[in-house]
Amino acid sequence: MSKNIVWRLLRRNISAGQIAGYALANLVGLAIVLTAIQFYRDVTTVWDDEDSFISKDYLIISKKVSGLGSFMSGDGESTRFSEAEIADIASQPWARNVGRFNSAAFNVYAKVSFGGSSMGSDLFLESIPDDFFDVSPKGWGYEPGRSEFVPVIISKDYLSLYNFGFATSRGMPQVSEEVIGMVPLQLSLSGNGRQQWVNARIVGFSSRLNTIAVPEEFMDWANREFSANASESPSRLIVMLDKPGDPQAESFLDEHDYETAGDRAANGKAAYFLSLVTTVVIAVGLVISLLAFFILLLSIYLLLQKNRDKIHQLMQLGYSPAQVARYYNIIITTVNAVVIISAITVMLVASHKWREPLSTLGIEPTSSWPTIGIGLAIIVLISAGNLIAVSRNVRKSF
Repeated sequence: MSKNIVWRLLRRNISAGQIAGYALANLVGLAIVLTAIQFYRDVTTVWDDEDSFISKDYLIISKKVSGLGSFMSGDGESTRFSEAEIADIASQPWARNVGRFNSAAFNVYAKVSFGGSSMGSDLFLESIPDDFFDVSPKGWGYEPGRSEFVPVIISKDYLSLYNFGFATSRGMPQVSEEVIGMVPLQLSLSGNGRQQWVNARIVGFSSRLNTIAVPEEFMDWANREFSANASESPSRLIVMLDKPGDPQAESFLDEHDYETAGDRAANGKAAYFLSLVTTVVIAVGLVISLLAFFILLLSIYLLLQKNRDKIHQLMQLGYSPAQVARYYNIIITTVNAVVIISAITVMLVASHKWREPLSTLGIEPTSSWPTIGIGLAIIVLISAGNLIAVSRNVRKSF
């Protein structure tokens, strides 16, 4: 009975409009935040796919060849990176990791036989640290004198050029990735007065690297055996960016007159733009939620001022501050519970709407539970702030 009396006394000055205004503002803010987070999480799953239009940003950089290039010097040293230049790139805030392309300093001739016919061609080989590959084929690595064959990774573009350019014009059979991986290769390594044939096999196809790559262990061994003047200064570097599409990287490359291979820079800009837009949207939602938080605080302060006399009367009747604050806390908790349930519902409905369009792009949506957890954490913080403020002000009234 006493509880009903206290509730009837305190609720007379409660403004339904103020509570509804807070609930609406908080709902809008939280719905924006949760929807933006879920959309960002869904879209960025495509970054793990190296064939996607948005991917982890790796830049392959080289120096520009101008004028007569190496015709005058003949050694190409002008296009190689010095240790100081490599250290400068690695020290940049946008560079997470820097790898070197190690080129073959010897002659390579490749011969392949299949279907009763054979073909051969001069070849170039390069190696990079394993961390920069977008594929991890089985059997990658090389031990001189022990490995049965040299594993090779080539660009997917090379296979497409063969199938739809060379093979169709010469009447030769087209091959799939699986078939070409079973075709034995023979590599002739020559230089430094020596020549040796080794077996090789294509074990993987890269979408990131436009080269013919072999393990670093093989390249180091072959350069020692077949070259007397192998240069340790690379002519190409691969850089993993700390943030996809970081504009500081582009400014640095322009300033030093470096070139980038492929269109990864453009893809990185798309990823950077998506990240920037999502951050702005989330920030707007948080600002709206913060304003709603202060709206509720202001409403509670005004309500406590209006009920000051009633609170004093309840104090004289023996009621404690906690008993009085409990009724306001019930209102806050109930309203916030409705807000978070509504915001999660909005997020789930929105994510269902974009699920099918993303699926057509080959993007698999992620679980909504982490986003729901973030929403619950936000509403718990907001509720805790509200409850603490109410408790302090009720105690001051007492």
